[in-house]
Amino acid sequence: MAIIEREKLHELRSAGIDTVPRLFRHRVKVWADNVVMREKDLGLWQEITWAEYGKKALRVALALLEMGLEKGDRVAVISENCPEWLYSDQGIMAAGGVTVGIYTTDSAKQVEYVVNNCEAKYYFAEDEEQLDKILEVRDKVPSLEKIIVFDMKGLRDFKDDMVISFDDLLEMGQKADEKNPDLYDKHVDSSQAEELAILIYTSGTTGPPKGAMLSHFNIMEAIFVLFEVEPPEDDLIDEILTFLPLCHVAERNVSGFGPLATGTIINFAESMATVPQDIREVSPTFYFAVPRIWEKFYSTMMLRMKDSTPLEKLAFKWALGAGQKVADYRLKGESPPFVTNAMFKLGHRFVLNNIKKSIGLDRVRFCLSGAAPISPDLLRFYYSLGIDMREVYGQTESAGVATMHYKDRVKFGTIGEKAPNVEIKIAEDGEILMKGPTVFMGYFGNEAKTAETVIDGWLYTGDVGKIDEDGHVIIMDRKKDIIITAGGKNITPSEIENQLKFSPYINDAVVIGDKRKYLTALIMIDEENVMEYAQEQRVPFTTFASLTRTKEINKLIEQEVEVVNKNFARVETIKKFRLIDILLTTDDDEITPTGKLKRNFVNEKFKDLIDTMY
Repeated sequence: MAIIEREKLHELRSAGIDTVPRLFRHRVKVWADNVVMREKDLGLWQEITWAEYGKKALRVALALLEMGLEKGDRVAVISENCPEWLYSDQGIMAAGGVTVGIYTTDSAKQVEYVVNNCEAKYYFAEDEEQLDKILEVRDKVPSLEKIIVFDMKGLRDFKDDMVISFDDLLEMGQKADEKNPDLYDKHVDSSQAEELAILIYTSGTTGPPKGAMLSHFNIMEAIFVLFEVEPPEDDLIDEILTFLPLCHVAERNVSGFGPLATGTIINFAESMATVPQDIREVSPTFYFAVPRIWEKFYSTMMLRMKDSTPLEKLAFKWALGAGQKVADYRLKGESPPFVTNAMFKLGHRFVLNNIKKSIGLDRVRFCLSGAAPISPDLLRFYYSLGIDMREVYGQTESAGVATMHYKDRVKFGTIGEKAPNVEIKIAEDGEILMKGPTVFMGYFGNEAKTAETVIDGWLYTGDVGKIDEDGHVIIMDRKKDIIITAGGKNITPSEIENQLKFSPYINDAVVIGDKRKYLTALIMIDEENVMEYAQEQRVPFTTFASLTRTKEINKLIEQEVEVVNKNFARVETIKKFRLIDILLTTDDDEITPTGKLKRNFVNEKFKDLIDTMY
């Protein structure tokens, strides 16, 4: 594979390449023949070049202009990750529009809310399922003018004046380009750094979702920050696997905007179900995932070792022990002694690398966890495998960038140091405040909420924390989530929840105890691992609900809770717990698109179950 020539990003900015469309056009021109994407077709990975990416985006832009798009018009996109998502995103921005991503798990009612809230003029739908959602509420969304469908499978005989296929849109764009070949460049040249580029809707855990406005300037600054903190290696084109929602700020940075800086190849997972297989096939060199994915990988490895031979278990224990010793030296900024390093290399070659290969991380040069709190012990485990594992912190309102672990300055239990050009300070009440070029423009159509969130240029994050002596930021918890017990003790539940989730049998947990005498927990078990345990132990059950009610499974989880309790003071221990007897997924209101339980929703839905513990 050809080595990519990467210009210095500050030089590009000095040359006037200061908006996403201008940077994209530049990359298409310079990297035309390089591969930028791969997607699976009939089981084979098909390559897409920058030239093809540029051509499709150009045609989307010109077709939208042909249909009447005006500068600042909002355009909704609801689809799983696929090349068409990115073609549309770049085309929308190049035409002067604003991309608005919608989660595919949203209901028709939620789609109606977002489309109305942002007054979207156009709606890109992945397939028949996503088309049906907007058709169901079409009469209630007066701003909508046209619907474009990526995949018309199952819609061959469907006729609707408002609906066209993506292929027809591209054909319209091609004709517009032939008619006016300078129009695309004219619109790209007219883009301004301070203009609104995208809207990203927050998950809405404390009310209706809010549309966070990010400008081209915000996005470009986020790209520059990430590039400066972790520049790509000169002789390597990174590869990633994309499967987290592109309408989430973290994945949009990693898969949508990051490659504009690095030339990274984007591999699209076939589906969430095939991610484990896809990652082994791609073997990415960089991998970003939310904590739930890292927890799942860990559970898979631990259960695999449980089923291994005594000799294999001994070898793993020895190799991991050698990895932990090397990790301890590295985390202290020291070089391990020759013998310690030699033992680790031996263990890595014959044991640990095979473990990494089994989950597709044998080629990875570094990994990032973000979008939610994660257990420091889990991060240390990956570090002991020889993986350069780090944490990144940011919010939608900061374009996903605030702090991260720098190479060779990793400190678990913190979220790293402030990113370049970012200021961090702690308010009197402990809230983390940040200021910098990535701070958003505000909430779309909601000046009052914007005024509450950004004061004198400082973004009030809603997180409570502190800065240690090394400049590393430590998050205690969400300000609204801190528990004050009936005895007046302040407790941060996320630390306890992270320890619980470290168990291979626990998928998620919510600690309860605000204004109560003691702490309790609602626990969501890991379906796959607990079912496997039940089968091994001959525990009779028929449904998921019946599984959660068995004496044996409750005893299993009780043992896991007791292990965690040993790490905390008496007042912070879980006195009672209940298992959630329904299988919650991202289709449910109680789960965010990145896999986190929504505390408020869970407390409300399971109120009666919680009351039984008191």
